[in-house]
Amino acid sequence: MNPDFAEMDIRSLRAYVLDNRNDDEAFYVLADRLKASSVSSTVYPCPDTPENLAIMEQAIQEKLGQSIQKKITP
Repeated sequence: MNPDFAEMDIRSLRAYVLDNRNDDEAFYVLADRLKASSVSSTVYPCPDTPENLAIMEQAIQEKLGQSIQKKITP
């Protein structure tokens, strides 16, 4: 008897799939959920010039700095 995948959150479903790697139904439910949750994600093009690569690296460093500040600041 399989658990009710519709009731599981993504984290629990992912853990289940990792523990039950042969359960194709669970895998496809997880894949569908991840795809649906990524629809609202912003997709950026691959940097194709050294200038664009530098801009991307700077943006990543700034974002990492913001994340670290949020963790440090109570």
